[in-house]
Amino acid sequence: MPVHEPDHSLKRQLTLRDLVLTQILTVVGSSWVGIAGGLGEAQAVVWIVSMLVFYFPMAISVFYLNREMPLEGGLYVWARNAFGDMGGFLTAWNIWAYGLTVTATILFQIPSELSYMLGPRGAWLPENHLATFAVLALLVGALTLASVRGLALGKWIHNFSGAAMLSVFVLLILLPLWAIAHGAKLHWAPLAMHLPAMNLVNFALIGQMVGALSGLEYIAILAGESHSPERDIGRSVVIASPVICAMFILGTGSVVAFSQAHPGTSIDYIAPIPQTLRWALGNHGAGSFLAQFAILLLQLRILGAASFLLTGVTRLPMVAGWDHLIPAWFTRLHPRYRTPTNSIYISSAIIALLLVCGSLGVHAAEAFQVLNNASSELYSIAYLAMFAIPIVGAKLLRKRLPLWVAISSAIGFLATLFTFLLTAYPFVDVVNPGVYAVKILGTTVFANIVGYLFYRVRNNKDQADPPLREG
Repeated sequence: MPVHEPDHSLKRQLTLRDLVLTQILTVVGSSWVGIAGGLGEAQAVVWIVSMLVFYFPMAISVFYLNREMPLEGGLYVWARNAFGDMGGFLTAWNIWAYGLTVTATILFQIPSELSYMLGPRGAWLPENHLATFAVLALLVGALTLASVRGLALGKWIHNFSGAAMLSVFVLLILLPLWAIAHGAKLHWAPLAMHLPAMNLVNFALIGQMVGALSGLEYIAILAGESHSPERDIGRSVVIASPVICAMFILGTGSVVAFSQAHPGTSIDYIAPIPQTLRWALGNHGAGSFLAQFAILLLQLRILGAASFLLTGVTRLPMVAGWDHLIPAWFTRLHPRYRTPTNSIYISSAIIALLLVCGSLGVHAAEAFQVLNNASSELYSIAYLAMFAIPIVGAKLLRKRLPLWVAISSAIGFLATLFTFLLTAYPFVDVVNPGVYAVKILGTTVFANIVGYLFYRVRNNKDQADPPLREG
């Protein structure tokens, strides 16, 4: 079976600094602190448990699997070496579909967050489809051009966006202290150890919180474009992880504190940080200016996250094309920038189509959650494959991994399965929760059937498992 070379003339652009900032950019989404805030002061307990059963098993798996296979394609390569061509292809298919969908989801947040930046006069924007489409069309075009230019430009977008997210979270975390110092009656207890009430909505929120911690492995897709992937990707996991965990817990604590101070208003699950900034800093004067600046940084972070996700999405077809699992058309590189232009153009077109379809016939919050939950289900399938590698993957590969990695992966596998089962249940008001769940699960099943049929048509005879690749 054909085996691709580690780089195929790709330009190695990413250093350890780039990887650390990109890890933060990828994992820490701006909406998750709002979703976790829906649990109130039980958020810290749920975050900590989620980190123990999912985040740390994920970090361990990424560290060891990347050390064994530091190759362009990341989890796709790991799964292909562990489970053969079809296992690798379907894993890549789910990551690819996830990346496309979540990129659209991330971009979908921008009109809601812009409305907070503009203040009360911008409240109309999220539900005005014409204005929303105009903004998003410009953004998709800009992201496409940046992707063609490659990581020489893209890494600076990602670095700035990661730093912007860190800056906003520092402000978010300090806001309760500032408010209390200025006489506000605020109950701030980010580390309160309360258990959540046991009901379906809270279970759905918990499932979302577990999935919110995902993303550490995504950077491994770009291993062939990193200077020292076998060393630096693992180091980026170790350095970024404590920062990421603190951002989630302390950031959610701030959202909860200000939400409790405004009992008549629900947390905005799409744009909780802008909402909290407005609660804390108001709509006038210097406070309003600071809130606007922080929300602008969030917009830049959203664009950076979308840019990075699109970068990963475009590399997966390229690497699968190297392995002759899809047409070589996807492997064609720009003569100067060495980026997969055909893959970039088709991925951008699909993202634009998703943005249009996701906004037809439903209001903004439900459209956002349909896109977000469908992408989470697809990503969960890829994670099930990753956690299965140390347990039931190719024997030669399993022998090279410590036994405790398999134990950790088993815990992560169960946590991912739990998340997969809960994600379909809506935690926002929808017309019919049952239809909503069918829509989410149906999208997931349909996407995988399409992927399987595509693989079977193109590879109509059984193939032997590939040998392990050496980086």
